[in-house]
Amino acid sequence: MGGTLALTKAEISRLRRNKRYMIFTIAVPVMFYLIFAKTNSTGYGVSFAAFYMVGMASFGTLSGAFNNNTIRISQERKDGWIRQLRLTPLPANAYVVAKVLTSMVTTVPSILIVFLLGRFYGHVQMPIWKWVACAVTIWIGTLIFAALAVALGYKLNPDSVQPVTIAVFFFFSIFGGLWFALSGALERLGEFTPTYQIVKISTDVIGHGSVALVNVIGLVVWFAIFAVLAIFAVRSTAETV
Repeated sequence: MGGTLALTKAEISRLRRNKRYMIFTIAVPVMFYLIFAKTNSTGYGVSFAAFYMVGMASFGTLSGAFNNNTIRISQERKDGWIRQLRLTPLPANAYVVAKVLTSMVTTVPSILIVFLLGRFYGHVQMPIWKWVACAVTIWIGTLIFAALAVALGYKLNPDSVQPVTIAVFFFFSIFGGLWFALSGALERLGEFTPTYQIVKISTDVIGHGSVALVNVIGLVVWFAIFAVLAIFAVRSTAETV
């Protein structure tokens, strides 16, 4: 376990110097929130400032856990880095565990910063337990997106992984309702995405203090699907990386 944590620490240090990570995980959500948060509207029954706070925090989590990992894993697999790690005393799953743990750590700043903006810039007010519940819900989403990143990163080569990553990222962002509240046919489609379920759980907590069980089940199902895909992807390439 010590080796895995050391690898995780190294991954975190590397990401802290990564401009792409800083821009898309922190700067973009903050910029969008500052521009659009004070829109005179609502989203899923709460003020737009509250809805957009949740949406941008989720956007940062999706970017940090999915975008940064998918392309990086694919490139490191091609470069032989994963093969090199297999020659060390590290456990066989150390690389994947380190990637997931790194995502769990490095998405926290995005959530905290956007939530602070929501409180002091968007003037979102609610009991402390609701703040915690929303933050934890979004943070748990990191596991879902990290699992998908592992699955795609292991199966796709660097030439094809980038367009696939961009397509999946924008699909989950748009049809998950991170940028604007969905309605009508778009919402019926969005209901099946994990990003929508994260946002809806959070806005339900803010607006009603309770959540729909179907959205919680949806998150569990998505995590199970992506985790299984990740396991199969890692095992199927075990002899080639």
